[in-house]
Amino acid sequence: MNPTSLSILKQYWGYDQFRPLQEEIVQSVLTGQDTLALMPTGGGKSICFQVPAMMQEGICIVISPLIALMKDQVERLRQQNIQAVAIYSGMSKREVDITLDNCIFGHIKFLYLAPERLYSDIVWERLKHMNINLFAIDEAHCISEWGYDFRPPYLNLSRLRELHPKTPFLALTATATSRVITDIQDKLGFAKQNVLSKSFRRENLAYMAIPEEDKMGRMLRIIQKTGGSGVVYVRNRRETQEVSRYLVNHGVSAEFYHAGLDMEMRNDRQKRWSTGATRVIVATNAFGMGIDKADVRFVIHLDIPDSLEAYYQEAGRGGRDGKKAFPVLLYNQEDRDRLWENLEAAFPKPAFIQEVYHHLCNFFQIAYGAGLDVVFSFDIVEFTKRYKLAILPTLSALKFLERDGWLSLSEAVFIPSRINFDVDYQELYKFQVQSAKYDPLIKRLLRSYGGVFDLFVPINEYELAKALMVPYQEIVTMLKAMQQMELLTYVAKTDEPQLQFLRARIDRKNLHIDTKFIRERREVKESQTEAIYRYLDAKDCRSTQLLHYFGEKNAQHCGVCDLCLMRAHRGDVSKKIKQQIRELLLAQPLTLHALIDGLTMGSEKAKLEVFRELLDDEQILLKDNLYYWNVGF
Repeated sequence: MNPTSLSILKQYWGYDQFRPLQEEIVQSVLTGQDTLALMPTGGGKSICFQVPAMMQEGICIVISPLIALMKDQVERLRQQNIQAVAIYSGMSKREVDITLDNCIFGHIKFLYLAPERLYSDIVWERLKHMNINLFAIDEAHCISEWGYDFRPPYLNLSRLRELHPKTPFLALTATATSRVITDIQDKLGFAKQNVLSKSFRRENLAYMAIPEEDKMGRMLRIIQKTGGSGVVYVRNRRETQEVSRYLVNHGVSAEFYHAGLDMEMRNDRQKRWSTGATRVIVATNAFGMGIDKADVRFVIHLDIPDSLEAYYQEAGRGGRDGKKAFPVLLYNQEDRDRLWENLEAAFPKPAFIQEVYHHLCNFFQIAYGAGLDVVFSFDIVEFTKRYKLAILPTLSALKFLERDGWLSLSEAVFIPSRINFDVDYQELYKFQVQSAKYDPLIKRLLRSYGGVFDLFVPINEYELAKALMVPYQEIVTMLKAMQQMELLTYVAKTDEPQLQFLRARIDRKNLHIDTKFIRERREVKESQTEAIYRYLDAKDCRSTQLLHYFGEKNAQHCGVCDLCLMRAHRGDVSKKIKQQIRELLLAQPLTLHALIDGLTMGSEKAKLEVFRELLDDEQILLKDNLYYWNVGF
């Protein structure tokens, strides 16, 4: 009997039913249609490609720009006894080779690929020989030059149709404007428009954007009043430490989190926050991808995000359990000014981009005509310090160099150590018999890690050292020694960004910079920045402002954001002022001065506004300089 989508969902994920829109997307994919799925953060996008892939013969290729998210999904699938692997920057050629062979000849169901690795000869050639049932494009907004997070390697994804013309595409994103929605389908070569979307409205989120000079004090009051756990987003690593220290000093359980912490500490802090041992995590915007904590009651931004798309995603990490949550953006005039300054820094002059390329080649000691496909761990702080470059323009220059195909740069993410035995079991056994020193380590590796003869397997040197009761460094030394003896390949862990040169070095004068593209990107960024300003300055409703930006033009007021609450409060005060005016004038006629002085609530402005409204409606009448209540009302 063939499995149904519901039986697969129950068998592997334990759910009895799909979330809204998931089943429609799954059915669209199963009928072979190219599909664009728009689902808000926390809507369960991964289920939409994982379920149909499990229902069919063959392998699903998942394209994602986020290594951390790829690693997280691969680990979760493996925990569910589903074979999944990933290829990303920082892996050796041999490691990639073995992984791809397993995708062709093994039982792998999911291959996660970073887009920049897709077009390498070794990957492209092997994809031809795979039985691919689905191409899933995660973070699909990255394909659009009109999107907030455009990634150049996404532009050529439609070329996958050359390899497997009958295999459908499923593009997924949580944020896309109407222009981006059209652009995604055009760039991916959809045979016909096919968009399945869920409203971007989150009924349980009470959005707030509050001008505030004392942001730390206001943040503390919000946390104390709201209760529950939450995230505080800040601009840089230094601020994560300062803000968490402030919260701890005021009795709030808090820890800071950023990419500069070692992996063990990051995992530990994330786990404590996820389990409720730590109430507040103070983080840079790198925190949150793949985090699925349901009971987040507040998400506070102490700095203005670069776009409404980014804000919507980060704010959307609150209230995934469906209960009320508060995304709060605190800002001042300095923050508003800095937003425009960052825009200027994001678009350096072509000469500066050429200079960064020149310094980059010298930094890694690459000779002219050399450097093709070499990969390095990249410390941008050290690089900018050495050449006295500002970090923001330098990061922007690297992005434009990536767009023009000169290099690729992954995000900072922990990649664990990996090993793969280069000899067969019999050859290894001979070595064990002859080398008593290495025998306990080899036995522990074989017992603890399956598949070490077939593919590269992640290992933990600290756990090995603890089990064998030897120092950590001794484990590393033995692994390196066995690599020198060509018994195994050992790839040490890293948590630094990986930079790969995609072309041989040329003279910077001959480095072509696409100035037209830079000009167009600036126009897009300016419109996104202006949209942020409109959100901050909105008068009617925060939620409708967001929904209008994403193309939902008929959205109703949410009734729970700061603007809706203020409007409701003003309406309530107006009713009470009106009732007081009626009571005072029914008691006796009064002059305007006496009437206003007799009112006990509302500001002077609010009192006069209600008075004028009643006078215009003839509910108040004027006679001999005295005001009367019109008894007809």
